Formats: sequence, structure tokens, C-alpha cells
Amino acid sequence: MRPDMRMRRLYSLLFAACFLLLGSCSEYTAVLKSSDYEYKYEAAKALYADGHYRQAAELFGLLLAPLKGTSYGEESLYMLGESNLKAKDYESAVLFFKKYYQLYPKGAYMEMSRYNSGYSLYKQTPDVRLDQSSTMEAIKEFQSFLDYCPETNLKEQAHAIIYEMQDKLVEKEYLSAKLYFDLGTYTLNSVFGGNNYEACVVTAQNALKDYPYASAKLREELSILVLRAKYDLAKQSVDAKRMERFRDAIDEFYAFQSDYPESQYMKEAQAIHDYAERIVAKKSLTSDPSPDGREKITEK
Repeated sequence: MRPDMRMRRLYSLLFAACFLLLGSCSEYTAVLKSSDYEYKYEAAKALYADGHYRQAAELFGLLLAPLKGTSYGEESLYMLGESNLKAKDYESAVLFFKKYYQLYPKGAYMEMSRYNSGYSLYKQTPDVRLDQSSTMEAIKEFQSFLDYCPETNLKEQAHAIIYEMQDKLVEKEYLSAKLYFDLGTYTLNSVFGGNNYEACVVTAQNALKDYPYASAKLREELSILVLRAKYDLAKQSVDAKRMERFRDAIDEFYAFQSDYPESQYMKEAQAIHDYAERIVAKKSLTSDPSPDGREKITEK
């Protein structure tokens, strides 16, 4: 073993032993005050290995300037990101991982820095009911990772996280569409031509188009919502538009039946279809309970 490697190993072992034996802040304080940067570097690695991530991060942060331009400096920057990630300080982790791959675009830790930058953003994504700007940022970061590292062994994990985050965006759109549907004929806040059912249809259909890789469950929920909204829109339409909208609901049923022949909602969808067919055939309308329990229009 080379002399410099033996010295590094000795530093690491000495610090680890001292820290574990003393079990107090005194040893760590002494390391902070030390001007021996190699000793401080090995101490930071020993702290990281022992799970003291916040203390490791502090030491690695102190080493960035004095070790800049050296192999130690490159690794210190990457380990600073890793330490913050393990300490669940995801905002700081993103900052240092991005700084690493910007400073070292071909560095030894470039691939992991790009992946962990996306992962740290992913860990910050909020509840589905809140603004999803950070979710879109995380998706963009993972897509960038896949572009820069097309042969990565982490491709499967990256795709799985992207799909999970896309489902979160789709679920938010579903909640928006469902809100429009629940508002129904309430008009004070209606959009898209003054009708909440139309707003529901547009929102749900846009989500289906914009996120083709959303989970089958979410796509099914959006699709049945479109059918329900078109059906209820036809029911409350003026005579001039009623037949056209019932025909539109019938067409929507066939699309739903084709995509989800085993759907849990098929009985409801079939009832909507059967009733709409009778309305279109007879064109003679009155009021009666609908197949799903809501008020509907039926033939005399």
C-alpha cells in the first residue's frame, strides 16, 4: 500500500475510534477546528459511514473551498449532497447535486448526482391537492437524467418514479374535473361557455390526452367521469341541443366499453347508454329517476 493511502486509512481509523469512544461533542469540535484538511476529510467520511449525516454535511461543506480543484474536493461536493439527502434535507441535497454535475459534467459521480437530484426533488413533492410545480420540476430532472445517462442501470427506477409523479398530476386533474361535475348546474363560477359539465369534460379529456401513461385506474376514473358529465349535460340541455348531446353520450359509452370492457362501472355505463338510445329513438321526453339514481329525462 502506498504511504499516502496508509496515512488516509490511519486518519479514518483513528477518527472513527476516537469518536465512538468519546461519544461527546469534544472530538467533533476538535475536528471542526483542525487545519488538517485531510484529517477533516477522513473524519467527515467516518461520520457519514456511522450515520451522523448532519455532522458529515457540515464537515464536507467546510472542505469545498480548501480542497477545490482536487479529487478530494470533487468527492467532498458529491458527499455533501449525499449527506444532506440521508439527513432528509432535500432542498440542500438538490442544490449540491446540481452543483456537482454542473462543475463536473464528466465526473465520477455525475450519474448518481443527476439521479439523486431528481430523487431529492421527488421527495419534496407535495400533497396532490396542492400546487404541483415541484412535481413537474422533478419529472423534468429525471427526464434529463435519462437523456444524459441512457445506459444507466437506474433506468427502471427512474421510469417508475416518473410514472408515479405523472399519476399525481393526473389525480390533481381528476379532482378538478370531479369538482366541476359535482358543481353541476351551479353557474356562479362556471367556465367553458358557462357550464360546469362542459368544464368537467374538457378537463378530464385533456388529462387523458396529456398523460397517456397514467395508470389504468386513473384513466378509467377520468373516462367514466366524461361519460357521466356528457349524460348529465344532455339531460339539462335545451331542446335544440338535447338530441345531439345524447348521441354524444352514446358515442362516449362505446369508447368507454371498448377501453374498459370489464370496468366496475359497466352496469352504470350500460344503463346510461340504454336510456340515451331510447331518448334519441323516441324524442318524446318527460322526467323520471335516472339509471344511477339521479333525476333523468325519460320517454312518455
